[in-house]
Amino acid sequence: MIRSEGVRVKLPASTANLGPGFDTLGMALSLYAWIEMKVSEQTSFHFYGDEMKGIPKDKSNLVYQVAQMVFDEAGVQIPDIEISMYSEIPLTRGLGSSASAIVGGMAAANALIGSPLTDAKLFDMAAALEKHPDNVGASLFGGIITAIWDGTHADYIRMEPHEDLEVLVVIPEFQLSTSAARKVLPVQISREDAVFNISHSSLLVAALSSGRFDLIGTSMRDRLHQPYRASLVPGMSTILRDASNHGALGIALSGAGPTLLALVDRGSQQKHNLESYLIRTMNEHGIQVSARWLEPSKDGVVIYTDVQTEAFIDMIKGEVKA
Repeated sequence: MIRSEGVRVKLPASTANLGPGFDTLGMALSLYAWIEMKVSEQTSFHFYGDEMKGIPKDKSNLVYQVAQMVFDEAGVQIPDIEISMYSEIPLTRGLGSSASAIVGGMAAANALIGSPLTDAKLFDMAAALEKHPDNVGASLFGGIITAIWDGTHADYIRMEPHEDLEVLVVIPEFQLSTSAARKVLPVQISREDAVFNISHSSLLVAALSSGRFDLIGTSMRDRLHQPYRASLVPGMSTILRDASNHGALGIALSGAGPTLLALVDRGSQQKHNLESYLIRTMNEHGIQVSARWLEPSKDGVVIYTDVQTEAFIDMIKGEVKA
């Protein structure tokens, strides 16, 4: 059943790795994108918000491309669609902007044709595009996920974020593509570094699932990617070393960067001090940044099928962060 009136979806940003969980750990964050999709006689795009600047408005658009993948998988032909989108997720900053587009496009397309594909199938398709399951899994399912991807199928376990866990992100003005961030990684690592990351990511999952805030800082240490990517983000090495002394439970590069992400106890008295320290340190290294306090998003994709009550942009006005 094709919904002639169209559908809307809301989906969260995401952070990946959380330090040692390279390509395996992800967490949904309270920055959002909204997509409306309708069957149309001619493909068209309507974009809103500063984060949408430069996004293609033709059939090379990622949301359009993944929608067609869903239609093909379901055996449905809908060559032309109308796509409206608003996003507050910064592009190429390590906050899952491409993952949100992939998940949102797939979820909207699937809902548009009556949801013939399961979430598990959408997860496999999204992970195949991203080549890793962390960001797409977090945006699709919400919360904190640990996931594996064998090249064909993804399995995951979702964890509910602790109610006292808060997130501070410091977003540099410059962009950093995932491909550029991966080029600096070594082809081989030592057994010692492999064991270091396996043990730390295991401890981090246990700490997050059991609310052991006292172990988060130790368990977020990494030797697989952050030491090599530090040259791409001036000030990062200093922050990774010292942020815990200024109130962070733990600190990490968000995904491939350049955003830095601190986990914080909501009741901490050092929150202002931590924010000031992070901004000041980046500024001292010549990097202009913006800081945002976020929540772990417990919701993944939210689908709205009743889209006739108000215009797309009116629907999201009350939800968009200032």
